[in-house]
Amino acid sequence: MHPIPAQPPRPAHDHEIESLAEFDEVVAEHGTLAGFRVQAVDLTGRTDALLRLDSTGAVFLGCPMDPEAAARIRSAGALVFPPVPGLPFDPYRGFVYTPDELFDALAQGYEATPDARAYAWFQRTKADGDIFSSMLRAIHDDAVSDALDELLVGARVVGVMGGHAMARGTTAYAGAARLGRALTRAGYTVATGGGPGAMEAANLGAYAAPFGDDMLEDALRLLAKAPSFRPSVTDWARAAFEVRERWPGGGTSVGIPTWFYGHEPPNAFAAHLAKYFANATREDGLLARSTAGVVFLPGAAGTVQEIFDNATPNYYGSRGEPTPMVLVDSAHWTRDLPAWPLLQSLARGRAMESRIALVDRIEQAPDAIKRLGG
Repeated sequence: MHPIPAQPPRPAHDHEIESLAEFDEVVAEHGTLAGFRVQAVDLTGRTDALLRLDSTGAVFLGCPMDPEAAARIRSAGALVFPPVPGLPFDPYRGFVYTPDELFDALAQGYEATPDARAYAWFQRTKADGDIFSSMLRAIHDDAVSDALDELLVGARVVGVMGGHAMARGTTAYAGAARLGRALTRAGYTVATGGGPGAMEAANLGAYAAPFGDDMLEDALRLLAKAPSFRPSVTDWARAAFEVRERWPGGGTSVGIPTWFYGHEPPNAFAAHLAKYFANATREDGLLARSTAGVVFLPGAAGTVQEIFDNATPNYYGSRGEPTPMVLVDSAHWTRDLPAWPLLQSLARGRAMESRIALVDRIEQAPDAIKRLGG
């Protein structure tokens, strides 16, 4: 069960080239590169085409190529932004990340992975005020947003929000996993913040959707041996990859994590990881792309913030029709952190009033999303 394809079809007007296969297809069909945008494609083996074809108005972003070819296409009117050496990430990337990409070299420990190295680079550069580093971060995040939009064309996305502290092996974690499975089986694309805890659980549930129900129960038991990413991200991540190796080919979902919270690693169960440097861009983007609604599991300050970040455009109608909002656990949202009464007060008399719900149990959330029009 795959609500979103690995590489979704592109609209006919799209002039972006993001793979060598697309480059070859454009050369064969159009015989020109004029006006195209070529993004993070290694063109060192396509020198003949670059020397031969018209590249007027083309833009090449981070594409390795022969120096002779680079000089020729510049002289023909193309803009060439060369690869930036020494970075642990590609600012011009054309696709979102995969868990295998971010956790590459995990066998040598988490610190050796591209994810950890990108965070270390971020820590070194974010406070020095260097305009070049901040520009690279901005370009990267914009490229990730572009790739995420292309990925989600036509998808019915339901966001699942909840805290990172929810431990594997708990009843709450198992419930969040069953929620992700139920939403995926209902045809939705699950999107989370892409980190540990409730986020990982929902992505795990989506991964488990194509298998029999026993698979998820077995996976939960395997994961419980490493309950948290503290003290060891390495052990925590290895347990997830052990589950993936035992049950390959799981369902797809999306995680949208951030290096701003670098102490929180991404989880390995989201097939697609749109990881950002800017947390504000990441948070707003996650909620904006949850076009079929959002489920809010019990959480603390971060989840409360997300509730009202989502409520604001629903209140003003700034994104069009309000989208469903389902809060799970009446006691938590009316007594412990009484966000529900305030949300009700905001919604009263407005279009969003018919798009909010409070449910007692996590099992009720998928039906609530459907009932509210998700």
